[in-house]
Parts: sequence; C-alpha cells; structure tokens
Amino acid sequence: MPRVVWLLVIARAINKLGAFSLPFLTVLISSDFGASVTAAGLLSAAFGLATIPSRLAGGRLAGILGRRRTIVLGLTGCAVAQVAIAAADSLVQVAFFAILLGLTFELYEPPSQAMIADAVGPADRVRAFSLLNAALAVAGTGAGLIAAAVGRWDLRWLFVVDALTCLACALALRLVLPADHPGRRPAADGDCEDRGAPVRPWRDRALWAMFGCGTVFALVAMQVVMGLPLTLARRGLEPADAGLLFTASAVIVVAAQPALRLRRIAALSDTAALALGYALMTVGLTGYALASSLPAFLIGTGLWSLGEAFVLGRVFGVVAALAPPGGSDRYLAAYGISWGIATTAAPITATQLLDRFGATALWACTAALCLVLAAAQPLLVAPLIGRPRPDGPEPEADPAARRPKPARAD
Repeated sequence: MPRVVWLLVIARAINKLGAFSLPFLTVLISSDFGASVTAAGLLSAAFGLATIPSRLAGGRLAGILGRRRTIVLGLTGCAVAQVAIAAADSLVQVAFFAILLGLTFELYEPPSQAMIADAVGPADRVRAFSLLNAALAVAGTGAGLIAAAVGRWDLRWLFVVDALTCLACALALRLVLPADHPGRRPAADGDCEDRGAPVRPWRDRALWAMFGCGTVFALVAMQVVMGLPLTLARRGLEPADAGLLFTASAVIVVAAQPALRLRRIAALSDTAALALGYALMTVGLTGYALASSLPAFLIGTGLWSLGEAFVLGRVFGVVAALAPPGGSDRYLAAYGISWGIATTAAPITATQLLDRFGATALWACTAALCLVLAAAQPLLVAPLIGRPRPDGPEPEADPAARRPKPARAD
C-alpha cells in the first residue's frame, strides 16, 4: 500500500479509538438534564439527520478548499463541538452542539476515502478499503474498553477524550498529507490536472443503484446495533452481552482479511462478491431470529460479520470506479448519505418492529432485506455498473482475462 493509504488508515483508526462518546449522548441527555427517553432519542435522530448535509459538504469542500484542508476542518469541528457538549449546562446548549457535531461529523469521510481510492489502482482498491475496514474494527474494540473505563468516572469526559483524539488526528494529517491544489483535480497518477466538466454524481444511474443498495445495507447494519441488546433482553439474556458479540464481530472482520485475498475470492467480480456477502448476512441474521442462547447468537454474528467484510471491502471501490477522474470525493460523498439516512431511520424501524411484532419478526425482516440485496446484485446492479463509462475509464475486465496465456508449443 502507498504511504498515504497507511497514514489515512492509521489516523482513522486513532480517531475511531476515541469515537466512543456518541452512543452515550442519549444517556448524558437523560441523566444530566432529566430529558425523557423520547426527547433523547429525537435529539440523537437530529444528529443523524445533520450528518447528511455534512457528507455532501465534505465532497464539495474537498473540491473547493482541497482534501487535506477539508479533513482538518472536519476533525477540528468535531473536537470543538464535543468539548462544547462536555461543557454545556443546559439541554438547549447540548442540542445545539449535538447538531453542530452532526454537521461536521462526516466532512472527513469523502476526501479521505477519495484519497485512498486515488492512491491505488483499481485492482488494489478492494485490499485498501478492506485494510481500512479492519483497522476500524480493531479500533472499535479498543474504543469500547476505553469507554468502559472513562465512562465510570464521568460521561462528560468521554466527549473530552474523543475531542483530543480528533485534534491529534487533525494535526498529524495536516503535517503528513500532500499539500492541496485548489481548483485542480487529482489525476490517476497522483499529479493534478485542470478541472474539466463539473462532476454530477446524481445523474449517474449506476450510482443511484449503488446508493439504493447502500442505504438498505446501512439500515441493516444500524438495526443490528440498535436491536441486538433489546433482543437479548427479550430472550432472557444479559443485554450487556451485546458488547461481547460486537467485539466478536470486530475480531471476525479482522481475521477474515487474509481469506479475502485468496485467489478464488479475489477473482470474483464485484457484483458476485457483494451478492455472496449479502447472502452470508441473510443466513446470519436468520440465525438471530431463531437464536435463544449466547452461542447461537455468536454463530449468527460470525456469519453476518463475514458477509459484512465482503461488502465493505468492495463497495467503496465500486463507487470510486464509477466516478470520472478526480470526482471520487463527490461520488463517495453522495453514496455516504446512505449512512445518514440509516442512522436517522434505524432507531425507529428497529424499535417499532420489536415492539409491535417481536424479536423474531425484527430479524426475519432484516434478513429478508439482505436476501433482496443479494438478488439485486446480478439482476439490477451488474448491468448498470458494467456499462461503458462515457466520462470515465472503461469497466475493468474480468481478472481471469488479464492473466497471461500460456505460450503455444509451435
């Protein structure tokens, strides 16, 4: 991997290591300011809603200010908002700074993902984004341990520590990332070229297909986060054991990385790999619908986590490949709105399904969504992402076609 990829992966992992405060935002609102659970949930949903324009702004600012400046701006803004939340003395102030945090929270993602996509060739994007996914999984397990230690002291200090990691990450990337060239787009070889036609991702039907699937996938992932602790409680198990299952999920994502580089798996087309990932998630979440013991939940967790590793390793590379030269930040920003939508919707969909129809129905519906995604890849997505791109590179040929043919004896 190029140096810039390692720098971004390590910095993002450090940032993720401190990103343990958000799950405790509703707890802080309820415990310190006496707000109802409903009010706390609505405020958390408002934060999720604010991440949508944040993601779009990240893609646009990367082209105006430059990618490095946008990354530093986003991380610094997150730090300021989190310190303000920790120092707030009224519910109105917390609400204001929580929304401000949402508006800066996703500025970092589009330029950093675009830098990774542009730093490697199409053949190495799966490996680069799988490396990023694995690093985030490792950092996520450490974040839980830090949260358990700091949170016992004072919940407000969670936001202070998170802010410090954001500032450290911003300073490090400001010093080591390549300088910005506003008004010029990065070319495939790492140099810069003058801007040509404007990038309009929403006019691309292939991106719409990826965005639709990505929104459903993000909704599934967020429903797991929201619904698993509640399901364990309804099945007579300890809700805190969800932390153990999430840790097991992270370990499985990391352990799966060598398998993703096996020749037969790496040679799969993007749509075949995505369909396989969604199918594995279908089986794992069906297991949640039937599980009644912790070992059974662990098996289901292993299957859907392996499927998630397939999906996250491929999907960002596919979206970046759809973009014209230098437009990957705008495309990745547009695609990333799916997570803002899911973050806003999942608390409602998961709790409503659970309260009205029960845990079995929640996980059966969630598994059904994954099954639909698996079927959609060859039927709907493949024809669109496989089309020749008039404003970008031709679709990459099948890996088998690039292998040298054996020389003829004559």
